[in-house]
Amino acid sequence: MKIDFNKNDDGLVPAIIQDALTKNVLMLGYMNEEAYTKTIQTKKVTFFSRSKQRLWTKGEESGNILHLEDINSDCDNDTLLILVTPEGPTCHTGSDTCWNEDNNQSFGFLSELERVIRDRKENQNDENSYVASLFRKGINKIAQKVGEEAVEVVIEAKDDNEELFLNESADLLFHYLILLQAKGYTLNDIVNVLKTRS
Repeated sequence: MKIDFNKNDDGLVPAIIQDALTKNVLMLGYMNEEAYTKTIQTKKVTFFSRSKQRLWTKGEESGNILHLEDINSDCDNDTLLILVTPEGPTCHTGSDTCWNEDNNQSFGFLSELERVIRDRKENQNDENSYVASLFRKGINKIAQKVGEEAVEVVIEAKDDNEELFLNESADLLFHYLILLQAKGYTLNDIVNVLKTRS
């Protein structure tokens, strides 16, 4: 990888810091060639501090180190994407990110669906909500629905109708997410169990 440190007069390139696991952007810093080399050698992300006018290893004072996992450059070789494992909060304010966001693992649409299901669980009085009605009926009814949907997925898996198979699979996943919430768990809890098996 050849990085163009000479593109700007100051010899610096932007370095976007991304959590290797959650894929959340944690911060933006700048590197010169010396900071880049030190990062590669020590496996701890080092920047060139524009305010201090010197190399600065993230966490040198706070202990909140960014452990290097991988570095990639963009198509013009003048911006870096650095994948890290953070040790502690990234921002000097104590926040997980410099945008004051929690660095939680997200599953995109499924995380949003989990949020909606959690809201329905907390507001079971909504007479128009199917999910709220399941929570009102209790864990036995929710577990029964997961079982019914699982059987329907198996039946459709034996046929060649893709649309029916995918729809039944969506129903199963949806009801499983409801069951997880009913038991007080999330997809992240399941992912953590799977990680222990790899």
